[in-house]
Amino acid sequence: MDTIDSPRSILVLVDYQQRLMPAIHDAERAAREACLLADAARLLGIPVIGTEQNPDGLGPNVAAIRERCTTTMAKMHFDACADGLLDLITREAAGRGGHTAQIVIAGCEAHVCLLQTALGVLREGYRTWVVAPACGSRSPRDHELAMTRLAGAGATLVSTEMAVFEWLGSCRHPRFRDVLALLKARPV
Repeated sequence: MDTIDSPRSILVLVDYQQRLMPAIHDAERAAREACLLADAARLLGIPVIGTEQNPDGLGPNVAAIRERCTTTMAKMHFDACADGLLDLITREAAGRGGHTAQIVIAGCEAHVCLLQTALGVLREGYRTWVVAPACGSRSPRDHELAMTRLAGAGATLVSTEMAVFEWLGSCRHPRFRDVLALLKARPV
């Protein structure tokens, strides 16, 4: 099993939307973990793609997420791949030397848009890691079932710190101290 390689990674943050987040169980934690992922990704030069489900109906992503995304795409399908996510991934991968992208993904609702988008990415053959603590659903049971299904489909479930430390690879990484400061500043 391989580890997450920062030069090949693309972070996808799915639907942390203003009108949706108040209904998400432990939404503050999920958004905080997603922001930490995005901040670490940006420090390491990893592109961050955001998606917004029917933004006319659900509003944009919460500001803390939206401002951290390199690109944000509107979508109407629950699976963002059906609305152009794969094109964005291909463009980002080409801009990073054309290596086969590795997808690190998190989002809301875990059992709907996050699940269907991750399944779409997996169907296209991308190695995919789902950052479970940065995902949310209205019901904890739906979150748990989504994670179980994704693991069974071939995604690797990871924590925020697992993803971040794999991106770093070593304490000798030039951005190690900057990323470590982000991790230390977050509430546990």
